Amino acid sequence: MSWTTKIPQAARDYLDANRLDEVECMISDLPGIARGKAVPAAKWEKLTQFHLPESIFFQTLTGGWGEAAGDAGFTEPDMILKPDYSTATAAPWAVDGTLQVIHDAFNQQDDPVQFSPRNVLKRVVALYEAEGWTPVIAPEMEFFLVAPNTDPAKPIEPMIGRSGRPAAARQAYSMTAVDDYGPVIDDIYEYAEIQGFEIDGITQEGGAGQLEINLNHGDPVKLADEVFFFKRLLKEAALKHNCYATFMAKPIENEPGSAMHVHHSILDKDGNNIFTGPNDEETDAFFHFIGGLQKHMPSVIAVMAPYVNSYRRYVKDHAAPINLSWARDNRTTGLRVPLSSPAARRIENRIAGMDCNPYLCIAASLACGYLGMKNATKPDARFEGDAYEGDGELPKGLDAALKLFDENTEMHDVLGPDFARVYSIVKRAEYEEFLQVISPWEREHLLLNV
Repeated sequence: MSWTTKIPQAARDYLDANRLDEVECMISDLPGIARGKAVPAAKWEKLTQFHLPESIFFQTLTGGWGEAAGDAGFTEPDMILKPDYSTATAAPWAVDGTLQVIHDAFNQQDDPVQFSPRNVLKRVVALYEAEGWTPVIAPEMEFFLVAPNTDPAKPIEPMIGRSGRPAAARQAYSMTAVDDYGPVIDDIYEYAEIQGFEIDGITQEGGAGQLEINLNHGDPVKLADEVFFFKRLLKEAALKHNCYATFMAKPIENEPGSAMHVHHSILDKDGNNIFTGPNDEETDAFFHFIGGLQKHMPSVIAVMAPYVNSYRRYVKDHAAPINLSWARDNRTTGLRVPLSSPAARRIENRIAGMDCNPYLCIAASLACGYLGMKNATKPDARFEGDAYEGDGELPKGLDAALKLFDENTEMHDVLGPDFARVYSIVKRAEYEEFLQVISPWEREHLLLNV
């Protein structure tokens, strides 16, 4: 098994303790769902690649299709999927020994498929590397643990905690609240350790049953892989205890939404943070990165807030930004500079929802900063005070956000023109499907009153 020398130590340790029965060969689609094949271990030993139709990237969240095949028509040609052995990790919830391996997508000419989310992120990282820059990111994942919900017409409710009562709201940072669903958290820790993921911390957030998990900073592709894996890990740990882990941006009315905050810093060829100068001052690169986020973020909100539900999170005074202001140590602004040493100086993007695809969200955020630095874009003056007192600066819904996305061709050049084309078509197909649904609000207030 020569491939075992290429996989991480945690995966090797897992194989030392478990007989390998199956390998899950997977790739992220546009929504961030794992697509792929489960392969028996004996067959995996003989594989160096496998095939899936490129149409998986034209599929909407609901299983419909966007007309994104292009001039060739909807013929569903196969992609070549090649394993990245460095991503191999256990599936510790499986009964038999199982590994998960992320694959990269290539066309039949051996070129990266532009609209594969992992390839989009790799494309942006390569632009940084061409400048001698190494981007470093750290994601923060917010999510809810909720009671099982099998009826879409029924409102989502918080999970029942160990105390026998629903998970409490408005108890941010409460250790008692965290203890109430301790059994779920114990399995999250155990699964993460087996998979080789290092959790920086778990805290109770402001929503009922809402938690936040922070990951250590590192390479953007590696961290996006971990968020991709973590979403599955969290769902499996929750199901084991008869609850759901949900990454909806706004699952419960009158509760805060769930974000995926992304912290950014950039290293030069010598490993120095380019946001900090020789006298520990903030550099031009620091300000230009912020300027790029302010200028280009509206055009990628459709990537960071990809569903109609996403825009319910941007509510004044509900722990989500409604603006693109920047400030130091101020959580009311969309862009925050946290307290840190000069060497660890970083910029936090607080806009994205946890419902985003982590590859695409991180790629889009880095793309904004990249354009800011390349074009020497100056930011607005630092904000002082409560940013919720101002007007909102974000698109009010998915339709408006997609219009901004379509207009920014400079951003398309960074993310990839073919990706931009496919993404817009698929998201519009989802939106048009949503418009055909009649909501409970409409039935309640319009049925007999108009």
